[in-house]
Amino acid sequence: MKLATWNVNSIKSRLLNVLAWLRDVSPDVLLLQELKCTEEAFPAEAFDDLGYNIALVGQKTYNGVAILAKDPIHVEQRCLPGDPMDEQARYVEAMVGSLRLASLYLPNGNPIDSEKFTYKLSWMDRLMEHVRVLLEQEEAFVLGGDFNVCPTDEDVYDPELFAHDALCHPEVRARFRATCYLGLTDAIRVFHPTERLYTFWDYQGRCWPNDQGLRIDHLLLSPQAADRLTDAGVDKAPRGREKASDHTPVWCTLSEP
Repeated sequence: MKLATWNVNSIKSRLLNVLAWLRDVSPDVLLLQELKCTEEAFPAEAFDDLGYNIALVGQKTYNGVAILAKDPIHVEQRCLPGDPMDEQARYVEAMVGSLRLASLYLPNGNPIDSEKFTYKLSWMDRLMEHVRVLLEQEEAFVLGGDFNVCPTDEDVYDPELFAHDALCHPEVRARFRATCYLGLTDAIRVFHPTERLYTFWDYQGRCWPNDQGLRIDHLLLSPQAADRLTDAGVDKAPRGREKASDHTPVWCTLSEP
């Protein structure tokens, strides 16, 4: 089973690229973030034609997350538990067969002296609590998406430049690390423990041609899913295409249970 996550930075703008990648790679599951459209405006028919079922939470202009799967999808959460007042479309969780999947778009948090950073920390606290609940169920699950976190200095091309950025802030890294320490496995680091692999390159400053990137998109696996992990990587090819998203797909493969 191959599954991937991809922040597409507007599904309407990247539709042709996403469809081309699906035809080439044919993952069983694709988790999408930053759709930037409502559920009604999502181009569902194009994915139906490729044999994908869809579960999504949309929002006009901002955010938006989705799960595409070849097998039936049974939605269980349309928002991250813990704050009924949070209306931002940043989380969807579902069962696909025996595997629980969540597509998430964690807040950016910049600038750090604003309410955006406070919201990010609160969102991460809620995620940590939800992970605790999920782990108690002792089932295979994967949390995938744009976490807007560079876990270590090896995940950013210029650590000094980003030292005071919300993506690398000590409080953010501490929460990410604490969440992983509950029992989650970072799929990429199993197979690439020290390699500098980036998943995002800014449109500005020739970041892409100079490979000045960040690793902020992650696949985190429960122990039961990690036992089935057979490979993982970053597919850089889509970032080099015309009208590319500033992110590129991160993928992993799992053996059958």
